[in-house]
Amino acid sequence: MAETIRINERGSLTLPKALRKKLGLTKGGVVLAESTSEGIVLKPAVAFPIEIYSDERISEFAAEEDKLSRHLKKKKK
Repeated sequence: MAETIRINERGSLTLPKALRKKLGLTKGGVVLAESTSEGIVLKPAVAFPIEIYSDERISEFAAEEDKLSRHLKKKKK
């Protein structure tokens, strides 16, 4: 399926509805744009949020793991 798409003054382009539907792209979806020797290739992509843990957050995890460990030891008795 080939379609002509215009780029607006902001550099944005809109993928036609039929193409979005065929590729399973929905609002908020992520697309990977890659430059190749043949031109631009657009591929559906997946993005995962990344959280950088502070020392305080790591301490919270450790405390919860400690609680769980103590709880499991009590259950074994």
